[in-house]
Amino acid sequence: MDKKIDDLSPISRRGFLGNSGKIASVGTLAGMTLPMVHGKTDDVTKIALVGCGGRGTGAASNALSVSLANGPTKLVAMADVFQHKLDGSYNGLKRKHPDKVDVPPDRRHIGFGGYKKAMDALDKGDVAIFTTPCAFRWVHFEYAIKKGLNVFMEKPVTPDGFSSRKMLELNELAKKKNLKVGVGLMCRHSQARRELFSRIKDGELGDILALRAYRMQGPIASCFSGKKPADQKELMFQISRFHSFLWLSGGSFSDFFIHNIDECCWMKDAWPVKAQAQGGRHFRGDKIDQNFDNYTVEYTFPDETKLYMHGRNMAGCKDEFSSNAHGTKGYALISGPGGHRSQARIHKGQGPDSEVAWMFGQRKDQRPIRENSPHQDEWEHLMDAIRNNKPFNEVERGVAASVVTSMGRMAAHTGQEITYDQMLNSKHQFGPGVENLTLDSDSPLMPDADGIYPIPEPGKKKFQEY
Repeated sequence: MDKKIDDLSPISRRGFLGNSGKIASVGTLAGMTLPMVHGKTDDVTKIALVGCGGRGTGAASNALSVSLANGPTKLVAMADVFQHKLDGSYNGLKRKHPDKVDVPPDRRHIGFGGYKKAMDALDKGDVAIFTTPCAFRWVHFEYAIKKGLNVFMEKPVTPDGFSSRKMLELNELAKKKNLKVGVGLMCRHSQARRELFSRIKDGELGDILALRAYRMQGPIASCFSGKKPADQKELMFQISRFHSFLWLSGGSFSDFFIHNIDECCWMKDAWPVKAQAQGGRHFRGDKIDQNFDNYTVEYTFPDETKLYMHGRNMAGCKDEFSSNAHGTKGYALISGPGGHRSQARIHKGQGPDSEVAWMFGQRKDQRPIRENSPHQDEWEHLMDAIRNNKPFNEVERGVAASVVTSMGRMAAHTGQEITYDQMLNSKHQFGPGVENLTLDSDSPLMPDADGIYPIPEPGKKKFQEY
């Protein structure tokens, strides 16, 4: 019998909460009175943006673009550790949404403590956006809970076991306060994928036999990095190149492959229990990041069904970006080719050249319907829940997707078979002390005398990734 998606997290939480080593700072919050925070219905929902890079700017724009039924919204505060990031984000959002951006200089905050100042500009029931590297997610979430704020947080939610356990425990407090929390796995809000999932649940694909996912592309974002410039501080260099460092983001594997992994697990309606994997570094030159260039992971579900994840970041190679499911009655394209808008369909055979049994948006004698942007729809669903006080908390699912992704990454980096429980309970804390960092702090990960960082060595480093 498959372990269903909604069933796994409570079991894992029980195992964690039964341990003696609970997160100390949560104890302080646990003693607080937890009033219910209901969605607003008659005034503007204020937004604070914490993390002003491309993702943050995009998320804030989506928040300011919600439909009239779920608005109005207004951006009132921003925070980042880089002045140029904050300035660029502010200017872009002000141009696009001139009447919905009210962030004077005294509400634009620079520094690691800026997240508190930005959230202090909000009232209970307003929304904080967390789009920094995920190493800081639990720190920001803890303060939002204290303030009684609803939250939108980007994926991945966590890079390691420690932060995963922390987020699950914090989320128990968020649920007691009735806070609404969205997680940026926007594929779950895709109209096409939602219809495909319903059809799979209704038996149109039969029993799922196997799933395949591909994210094979050239070098992307900051996943490959050369040595730190002499005039740049170590911590700030790493944050500026966060895809290169596992403590900040989970690396290119967690940051980019999580979408394919999550949507495949969704269609299966189960989370894998173990993974084995391989990967390697090639043609590295002077690059000092911690990533592999290619990864292949075999995930195993409770019923022994497999998900095969193929990831690559190498120039000059075949590109593919898709997720696929094979069932006893046919084949389904979950997403792809390319991009996050889905061309979901079911074929009667086992490949894309066989007869189409169903395709999203297909209508007789009319133009096919094209789905809305999932990035916008996830905000419509979150704001609808806030406005109308509907249940909405995606943290457990976001943590589970992050743990499953990290499980595959750890299997590749160590050369060992890694189970879900091993990943969730891993003792290797990637970013100790992140809650205390300042602009002058050393990084939790320091290079050697030659400016080289520790990298995964499968078979040699068996019990932690670096």
